[in-house]
Amino acid sequence: MFSIPTRVYWEDTDAGGVVYHAQYVAFLERARTEWLRAGGHGQELLRQDHDLVFAVRAMRLDFLRPARLDDLLQVTAGLQQCKRASVVFAQSILRNGEILLSAEVKVAALSASVFKPKPLPDALYESFKQQELPAQP
Repeated sequence: MFSIPTRVYWEDTDAGGVVYHAQYVAFLERARTEWLRAGGHGQELLRQDHDLVFAVRAMRLDFLRPARLDDLLQVTAGLQQCKRASVVFAQSILRNGEILLSAEVKVAALSASVFKPKPLPDALYESFKQQELPAQP
């Protein structure tokens, strides 16, 4: 499972110093972006070289515990399922090993120029298929 560290700053919180619920979505997005980059598939390169962008199609978020100002978090991203024109990520946000949020995020592969569904290039599809996480019982 890929992960990145992120710190909770004042701008991430509500008036009570607790991370605002929508900010978790931004943390998850950053982890997916860095997961792509770590695999050599930066989003700008995909757009330029393959006319390909990803758009969130669906999300399931399970808020388990709050993150707070100054917390150091680990945000994970793993490829749960890859189809020809969509990818499902399993993600979580942790503090000191404790899961604060779990998420399932489905992204659609789209043509950058016309914003309609587009199959993943064969090499990218094969690369993604090899990275699928084992199925959870």
